[in-house]
Formats: sequence, C-alpha cells, structure tokens
Amino acid sequence: MKITRIEAIPVCVPRPRPFKSSLGVQQGSENAVVRIFTDSDLVGIGEASSIWDRRGRGESETINGLLSDALTGSDPTQISSIRTHMDSLLHRSYPAKAGVEMALYDLVGKMLDTPVYNLLGGQVRDRVLLSHSLSMGDPQDIVEQAARLAGEGYQTLKCKVGRDHQSDLKILEAIRREVGDITLRVDANMGWSSAKEAVRRINELAEFNLELIEQPLHYSDMEGLSFVRANVQVPIMADESVWTPADAMACIRANAVDVFNVYVSEAGGIGPAAHIFSIAEAARLPCIIGSMPELGIGTAAQAHLAFAMHNIGYASDVNGFVYHSDDVINEKLSIKEGYLYPPPGPGLGVSLNEDKLQRYRID
Repeated sequence: MKITRIEAIPVCVPRPRPFKSSLGVQQGSENAVVRIFTDSDLVGIGEASSIWDRRGRGESETINGLLSDALTGSDPTQISSIRTHMDSLLHRSYPAKAGVEMALYDLVGKMLDTPVYNLLGGQVRDRVLLSHSLSMGDPQDIVEQAARLAGEGYQTLKCKVGRDHQSDLKILEAIRREVGDITLRVDANMGWSSAKEAVRRINELAEFNLELIEQPLHYSDMEGLSFVRANVQVPIMADESVWTPADAMACIRANAVDVFNVYVSEAGGIGPAAHIFSIAEAARLPCIIGSMPELGIGTAAQAHLAFAMHNIGYASDVNGFVYHSDDVINEKLSIKEGYLYPPPGPGLGVSLNEDKLQRYRID
C-alpha cells in the first residue's frame, strides 16, 4: 500500500458561546481536517488542532504545500519513518505533523481491523475520567457554568485564572459555595509575570482546596517554575512547557513540575505524546491529556492514547468536541457521568461527514 495523496481542509466550527482565558477569546475552533489517500480503498483521517497563530489555514498550507508532496509514494504503515521524515522537513508545525500522523494510525488500524489503542500496546482502562474548563466571565456566569457541568456528571472542573486576582478569589469562593466539594483545579495560562508573584497568588488561592495549578509562568521559565514548585503546596502542572519529549526532559531536569499535561497536537502526534508518557513514567510523574480543543477526529485520537497509557493520574480533557456547536464526524463519542468511553470500530473509530465538512470549510 502506498500514499497517493494527502489533503488538508481548514474548517471553523463555532462554539455555543465565546470562550475566554488569559490567552484571549475564541468564538470557534479553526482546525484542519486531514485525509490520506492510498492506492487501496482505505483512506485515513486526522485533525490538526491549534489555538496558536497558524491554526487551521496555516497548518493546511503546510500539509498541502510541503508534506503531501514529500510523503506521496510512502508506505503508510511505516509511521515512525514518516514521522522522522516530517521532523527533518519541519522544525515545528507540530499540529500539522500530528494531523498527518493520526491519519496514518487511522489507516493502519483500518487495515488491521483493530482500534488504534491496540497499536499502542492495548487497552488498559474501560473509561477515562474527564475534566471540563470554565470560561472566564463574571462570578455568577462562571458559577452557573460550574453548576450545569456538575449536573451533567463532571467531577473535575478547571477554572481559568491569571488576569484579575481579586476576581479570581471571588470566583473560586462562589464556586465552592454554590457547587460544593467538586474537584477544582486552576489554569493560569502563563498569566503571572514572575515566580514570586505566582507563589503569592497560589498561596492565596490554596484555601479553596485546589487539585492542581496549571502553567503559572511563561513556558520557557524553568528556573521560575522550579522556584514556584518548591514554595507552594499545590502540585504544579506543565502545559505550554511540555509540548515535546525534549520539553518533558527539560522539566524533569529542572525539577519544575509535578504533572505533565500532554497534547497529541502539540506533541506532533500520538507517538510523541506516548513518548512523553513514557518519560514521565520513568520519572514517576503522572500525566493528563489536554485539549486544544479538538473536534471529533482529534478527540478520538486523544481517546485512543488515553485508553493505552498507564500513568494517567488525574481527570483529563479528552472532550474537546463538547466545546462546539457541531462536528465534522458522523459519530458522537460517548460521555456518561463524567467519563469518556472508547470509540467504536477500527482505526480511530470515527468517520468524516462530508456534508458538514463542506459546511464548515473555510478555504
């Protein structure tokens, strides 16, 4: 079997309401749907997901303008060799490489008639505990979000912080008062300017019995993260600081974090994300899986990773599709009482809805 063509189509799927964090406001998600065609009847699908500058249109340009020509004629079962070739062509563009790589996994799973998690070593759990993020806003609005999600069965919620500390305190107090003993973590999205500020803020927020503090400082500030970790009691989770396996090693050497938040898209694919899990396991650090957020294809890829990795230590964000008003796949991934269940069928277990692809494409 040989690759005959790779195609990326940028799409923008709206959210039911704008989502706010320290990184800005998102009205919808601009991602890229990837299709790999072969000289057989099999077609693999993937998704390039990013909230950063390139987004769906930029990642599509990279795939259509470089990777398609470079990979045409390759054997799609040779995923490791293709990943190495993509790395030699592209220094970064991790979401583009991830979209192609997950389509390769989808192809191989379909060819072998087995789910992708079996290609990663096999299923190690029957369900995945989920977390859900709360959009920034006024305290009453955020409390209403939290109450609704708790009513839907979510046991872990993530509150965005880092813009206005007094507002952060009021919001967390309101959530604790109205929603009770739900597991609560916060994400600063690099919103604090210095390590000492982060320590002060975290120590003030700690009274609300927080599970984790996510990315308090700029991703490059390993020394600062190490200082924060040494001077607070709440575990520190890396997000933007741990895109790649090399980033994971840097965090470990610096003793900078307690937990890795691993993204398939940011890592450059399912394989590199699994490599981060292995590095963390060797260092005895737990991981979660984070969301950009993805649509259904990207979420399915995350799900297969989650069902195959042993060292998931907390609830994960393997539910990007729920942040959108619609999707580009035919299936609806199963979430019950705050848990995600395995996608059905071989490969990624999802199929592309051509009508919705045409509806949301923006090229």
